[in-house]
Amino acid sequence: MGMHTVMALSLDLDDTLWPIWPTIERAELCLHEFLLMHAPKTAERFPVAGMRHLREHVAQAHPELAHDFTAQRRISLGHAFRLTGESEALVDPAFDAFFAARNDVTLYDDCLPALEHLAARVPIIALTNGNADLQRTGIARFFTGCISARNIGSAKPETPMFEAASRALGIAPENILHVGDDPWLDVQGAHNAGFQSAWINRTQALWPADVAPARHTITSLGELARLIG
Repeated sequence: MGMHTVMALSLDLDDTLWPIWPTIERAELCLHEFLLMHAPKTAERFPVAGMRHLREHVAQAHPELAHDFTAQRRISLGHAFRLTGESEALVDPAFDAFFAARNDVTLYDDCLPALEHLAARVPIIALTNGNADLQRTGIARFFTGCISARNIGSAKPETPMFEAASRALGIAPENILHVGDDPWLDVQGAHNAGFQSAWINRTQALWPADVAPARHTITSLGELARLIG
Protein backbone atom coordinates (compact mmCIF):
# COMPACT_ATOMS: atom_id res chain seq x y z
CA MET A 1 0.00 0.00 0.00
CA GLY A 2 1.55 3.31 -1.05
CA MET A 3 1.72 6.32 1.22
CA HIS A 4 -1.38 8.45 0.90
CA THR A 5 -1.74 11.96 2.22
CA VAL A 6 -3.57 12.14 5.54
CA MET A 7 -6.54 14.44 4.88
CA ALA A 8 -8.57 13.56 8.01
CA LEU A 9 -8.34 11.71 11.31
CA SER A 10 -10.73 9.31 12.96
CA LEU A 11 -10.09 8.98 16.69
CA ASP A 12 -11.10 6.32 19.16
CA LEU A 13 -12.21 7.85 22.50
CA ASP A 14 -12.03 5.48 25.50
CA ASP A 15 -8.40 4.69 26.45
CA THR A 16 -7.20 6.91 23.60
CA LEU A 17 -8.25 10.35 24.88
CA TRP A 18 -8.99 9.38 28.49
CA PRO A 19 -8.59 6.26 30.66
CA ILE A 20 -11.92 4.44 30.69
CA TRP A 21 -11.85 2.27 33.82
CA PRO A 22 -11.49 5.05 36.41
CA THR A 23 -14.38 6.80 34.63
CA ILE A 24 -16.64 3.72 34.67
CA GLU A 25 -15.81 2.96 38.31
CA ARG A 26 -16.72 6.52 39.30
CA ALA A 27 -19.93 6.32 37.26
CA GLU A 28 -20.87 3.03 38.96
CA LEU A 29 -20.40 4.71 42.35
CA CYS A 30 -22.57 7.67 41.29
CA LEU A 31 -25.27 5.23 40.19
CA HIS A 32 -25.02 3.41 43.53
CA GLU A 33 -25.37 6.72 45.43
CA PHE A 34 -28.48 7.50 43.38
CA LEU A 35 -29.92 4.07 44.22
CA LEU A 36 -29.14 4.42 47.94
CA MET A 37 -31.22 7.60 47.95
CA HIS A 38 -34.07 6.68 45.59
CA ALA A 39 -34.16 2.87 45.42
CA PRO A 40 -32.66 1.52 48.67
CA LYS A 41 -33.81 -2.08 48.13
CA THR A 42 -32.10 -2.15 44.75
CA ALA A 43 -28.94 -0.58 46.21
CA GLU A 44 -28.89 -3.29 48.88
CA ARG A 45 -29.52 -6.19 46.50
CA PHE A 46 -27.25 -4.85 43.74
CA PRO A 47 -24.22 -3.06 45.21
CA VAL A 48 -21.59 -1.94 42.70
CA ALA A 49 -20.17 -5.42 42.05
CA GLY A 50 -23.66 -6.94 41.86
CA MET A 51 -24.85 -4.31 39.38
CA ARG A 52 -21.75 -4.87 37.25
CA HIS A 53 -22.42 -8.63 37.29
CA LEU A 54 -26.05 -8.03 36.29
CA ARG A 55 -24.98 -5.82 33.37
CA GLU A 56 -22.52 -8.49 32.18
CA HIS A 57 -25.32 -11.06 32.39
CA VAL A 58 -27.62 -8.78 30.34
CA ALA A 59 -24.85 -8.29 27.75
CA GLN A 60 -24.49 -12.08 27.38
CA ALA A 61 -28.25 -12.58 27.18
CA HIS A 62 -28.60 -9.88 24.49
CA PRO A 63 -25.85 -10.44 21.89
CA GLU A 64 -27.88 -8.24 19.51
CA LEU A 65 -27.05 -5.30 21.84
CA ALA A 66 -23.27 -5.92 21.88
CA HIS A 67 -22.80 -2.51 20.21
CA ASP A 68 -25.14 -0.62 22.56
CA PHE A 69 -23.88 -0.11 26.12
CA THR A 70 -26.68 2.38 26.85
CA ALA A 71 -29.36 -0.21 26.09
CA GLN A 72 -27.51 -2.84 28.16
CA ARG A 73 -27.33 -0.48 31.14
CA ARG A 74 -31.01 0.53 30.90
CA ILE A 75 -32.20 -3.10 30.61
CA SER A 76 -30.06 -3.98 33.67
CA LEU A 77 -31.65 -1.18 35.69
CA GLY A 78 -35.18 -2.17 34.64
CA HIS A 79 -34.45 -5.77 35.58
CA ALA A 80 -33.07 -4.76 38.99
CA PHE A 81 -36.11 -2.58 39.80
CA ARG A 82 -38.52 -5.36 38.78
CA LEU A 83 -36.69 -7.85 41.03
CA THR A 84 -36.85 -5.54 44.06
CA GLY A 85 -40.34 -4.21 43.37
CA GLU A 86 -39.10 -0.61 43.08
CA SER A 87 -40.41 1.70 40.37
CA GLU A 88 -39.26 1.22 36.78
CA ALA A 89 -39.89 4.95 36.36
CA LEU A 90 -36.48 5.25 38.06
CA VAL A 91 -34.67 3.83 35.00
CA ASP A 92 -34.34 7.24 33.32
CA PRO A 93 -33.04 9.24 36.31
CA ALA A 94 -30.82 6.33 37.43
CA PHE A 95 -29.28 6.07 33.96
CA ASP A 96 -28.82 9.85 33.88
CA ALA A 97 -26.90 9.72 37.17
CA PHE A 98 -24.60 7.08 35.70
CA PHE A 99 -24.25 8.79 32.31
CA ALA A 100 -23.39 12.23 33.70
CA ALA A 101 -20.47 10.67 35.57
CA ARG A 102 -19.51 8.48 32.60
CA ASN A 103 -18.96 11.68 30.59
CA ASP A 104 -17.05 13.42 33.36
CA VAL A 105 -13.78 12.18 31.90
CA THR A 106 -10.22 13.03 32.90
CA LEU A 107 -8.34 13.63 29.65
CA TYR A 108 -4.79 12.38 29.29
CA ASP A 109 -2.37 15.30 29.71
CA ASP A 110 -1.37 15.28 26.03
CA CYS A 111 -4.97 15.34 24.79
CA LEU A 112 -6.02 19.02 24.69
CA PRO A 113 -2.83 20.51 23.22
CA ALA A 114 -2.76 17.77 20.57
CA LEU A 115 -6.45 18.20 19.68
CA GLU A 116 -5.94 21.98 19.39
CA HIS A 117 -3.00 21.42 17.03
CA LEU A 118 -4.64 18.67 14.97
CA ALA A 119 -8.10 20.22 14.62
CA ALA A 120 -6.50 23.35 13.13
CA ARG A 121 -4.99 21.16 10.37
CA VAL A 122 -7.41 18.37 9.46
CA PRO A 123 -11.04 17.43 10.16
CA ILE A 124 -11.35 14.94 13.05
CA ILE A 125 -14.20 12.52 13.54
CA ALA A 126 -14.73 10.34 16.63
CA LEU A 127 -15.20 6.61 16.10
CA THR A 128 -16.30 4.81 19.26
CA ASN A 129 -17.79 1.52 20.40
CA GLY A 130 -18.56 3.21 23.73
CA ASN A 131 -21.40 5.60 24.57
CA ALA A 132 -19.50 8.76 25.52
CA ASP A 133 -21.19 12.02 24.52
CA LEU A 134 -18.68 14.46 22.97
CA GLN A 135 -20.71 17.52 24.03
CA ARG A 136 -20.78 16.39 27.63
CA THR A 137 -17.08 15.47 27.70
CA GLY A 138 -16.29 19.05 26.71
CA ILE A 139 -14.23 18.35 23.57
CA ALA A 140 -16.89 18.44 20.85
CA ARG A 141 -15.42 21.66 19.42
CA PHE A 142 -12.48 19.71 17.97
CA PHE A 143 -14.63 17.22 16.07
CA THR A 144 -16.72 17.36 12.91
CA GLY A 145 -18.88 14.57 14.33
CA CYS A 146 -19.05 11.26 16.14
CA ILE A 147 -19.71 7.81 14.69
CA SER A 148 -20.88 5.57 17.53
CA ALA A 149 -21.57 1.86 17.40
CA ARG A 150 -25.03 2.27 18.90
CA ASN A 151 -26.07 4.62 16.07
CA ILE A 152 -24.56 2.44 13.31
CA GLY A 153 -25.85 -0.86 14.69
CA SER A 154 -22.46 -2.56 14.51
CA ALA A 155 -19.15 -2.03 16.25
CA LYS A 156 -15.46 -1.82 15.40
CA PRO A 157 -13.66 -3.78 13.93
CA GLU A 158 -16.61 -4.26 11.56
CA THR A 159 -16.35 -2.10 8.47
CA PRO A 160 -19.71 -0.18 8.60
CA MET A 161 -18.39 2.16 11.34
CA PHE A 162 -15.39 3.10 9.23
CA GLU A 163 -17.49 3.46 6.07
CA ALA A 164 -19.83 5.81 7.94
CA ALA A 165 -16.83 7.92 9.03
CA SER A 166 -15.53 8.13 5.46
CA ARG A 167 -18.98 9.17 4.20
CA ALA A 168 -19.45 11.75 6.95
CA LEU A 169 -16.03 13.27 6.23
CA GLY A 170 -16.48 13.05 2.45
CA ILE A 171 -12.91 11.71 2.27
CA ALA A 172 -11.66 8.43 0.81
CA PRO A 173 -10.61 5.74 3.33
CA GLU A 174 -6.96 5.72 2.20
CA ASN A 175 -6.70 9.43 3.10
CA ILE A 176 -8.03 8.92 6.65
CA LEU A 177 -5.73 7.98 9.53
CA HIS A 178 -7.55 6.06 12.27
CA VAL A 179 -5.98 6.31 15.72
CA GLY A 180 -6.80 4.01 18.62
CA ASP A 181 -5.45 1.87 21.44
CA ASP A 182 -6.87 -1.52 20.49
CA PRO A 183 -4.90 -3.65 17.98
CA TRP A 184 -7.97 -5.64 16.90
CA LEU A 185 -10.80 -3.11 17.07
CA ASP A 186 -8.84 -0.08 15.90
CA VAL A 187 -5.88 -1.20 13.80
CA GLN A 188 -7.26 -4.36 12.23
CA GLY A 189 -10.60 -2.62 11.76
CA ALA A 190 -8.87 0.30 10.03
CA HIS A 191 -6.91 -2.01 7.73
CA ASN A 192 -10.03 -4.00 6.79
CA ALA A 193 -11.76 -0.74 5.82
CA GLY A 194 -8.78 0.60 3.83
CA PHE A 195 -7.90 3.30 6.38
CA GLN A 196 -4.38 4.19 7.46
CA SER A 197 -3.66 3.24 11.07
CA ALA A 198 -1.88 4.55 14.13
CA TRP A 199 -1.67 2.50 17.31
CA ILE A 200 -1.46 4.59 20.46
CA ASN A 201 0.37 2.45 22.99
CA ARG A 202 0.34 4.30 26.31
CA THR A 203 0.92 1.19 28.43
CA GLN A 204 4.04 -0.39 26.86
CA ALA A 205 1.82 -3.22 25.65
CA LEU A 206 3.20 -5.88 23.33
CA TRP A 207 1.81 -6.03 19.80
CA PRO A 208 -0.23 -9.22 19.26
CA ALA A 209 1.31 -11.70 16.81
CA ASP A 210 -1.93 -12.27 14.88
CA VAL A 211 -2.54 -8.66 13.77
CA ALA A 212 -0.70 -6.93 10.92
CA PRO A 213 1.27 -4.02 12.43
CA ALA A 214 -0.06 -0.49 12.43
CA ARG A 215 1.40 1.99 9.95
CA HIS A 216 2.47 4.18 12.89
CA THR A 217 2.99 3.42 16.57
CA ILE A 218 2.85 6.36 18.98
CA THR A 219 2.91 6.62 22.76
CA SER A 220 1.10 9.97 23.02
CA LEU A 221 -1.15 12.26 21.03
CA GLY A 222 1.73 14.74 20.98
CA GLU A 223 3.55 12.33 18.67
CA LEU A 224 0.48 12.23 16.47
CA ALA A 225 0.51 16.04 16.28
CA ARG A 226 4.14 15.88 15.08
CA LEU A 227 3.23 13.19 12.55
CA ILE A 228 0.53 15.37 10.98
CA GLY A 229 2.86 18.39 10.95
